[in-house]
Amino acid sequence: MALYIRDSEVDNLANEIQRLTKAATKTDAVRLALQNELARARQALPLQDRLERAKAMADAMGPSDPAFDMKSFTDTMWDGN
Repeated sequence: MALYIRDSEVDNLANEIQRLTKAATKTDAVRLALQNELARARQALPLQDRLERAKAMADAMGPSDPAFDMKSFTDTMWDGN
């Protein structure tokens, strides 16, 4: 879906972001700006809301394995044993 910028101020902002970030295209610059703004807005959400979102994502992955030994897994990752 196309996004057309018809406002000269917004176009100038997109051009400046492209220049400052050395983005290959204005589309890349707008994508980066929107991703950064989305991350900033998410961080501004109350902690409880962010935790609920994280819990919902974890729940969507399915139940955990009670037999899984996280310490052993972590030790193997660090020690390679």
